[in-house]
Parts: sequence; structure tokens; C-alpha cells
Amino acid sequence: MTPFGEAVRRIRRKRGITQKEMAKALNVSPAYLSALESGKRGKPGFDFLQRVAGYLNIIWDEADDLFRVAAISHPRVVVDTSGLPPDYTAFANRLAGEIRTLPPQTIRELSAVLANAAKSREKRP
Repeated sequence: MTPFGEAVRRIRRKRGITQKEMAKALNVSPAYLSALESGKRGKPGFDFLQRVAGYLNIIWDEADDLFRVAAISHPRVVVDTSGLPPDYTAFANRLAGEIRTLPPQTIRELSAVLANAAKSREKRP
């Protein structure tokens, strides 16, 4: 499941809407909506995101969150390390090879490291 799929499923279920009902209202097949929620389809386009936000009657902050998670929800990621030192390429390949075996706690720790690195970059003049 992708972050977008998880968010849509949570909001949809909270509102008591079935996939079939939502798919019909959005003019997509239930199979497409199911594939988006389960992470078998890539991130949705902007038009579809707007239709989802409108259908679910999402307020601005929640819509921004939905758009943000959609942007990071492509299930097949490509990491371009061309022009970077060899250690970067080795790390990216190792992560790709081991990500399915990493426990959730390790993912949270790696995410925290990346968040801290981003904060450090923002603080620099």
C-alpha cells in the first residue's frame, strides 16, 4: 500500500463510502480505485486528486496532505545517482535490495535521519 492509498482508504472508510460508490462517483472503475488504494497503480494525476478531494469534501489542510502523500506514493521508485560518488550508488542499490526485509522501526529511524538532514539544510544560510 502507498501513503496515498492508505490515506484515501482511511478517509473513505471513515465516511462509510464503499470503493464501488466512490469509483462510480469519480467515473473510474472499482478495479482502478482498488489498485490505487493497494499500491498496484502509480501516483494519480492532478485532475483525479482534485476529484477525490471534491468528492470526499476535504478541507484545504487535509487536501494539501492528500496531495503531498500522492506525490510520494509511486510504488516503483527510481533513484538517479549519476554524477554522485560511488558510495551513494552502492547505498541506493543496497536499500533497493533490502527494503522489503527491513522492520518498521528501521524505516522510521531512516526516515528520521532524512528528516533531520533536511532540517539541517534548511537552517544553512
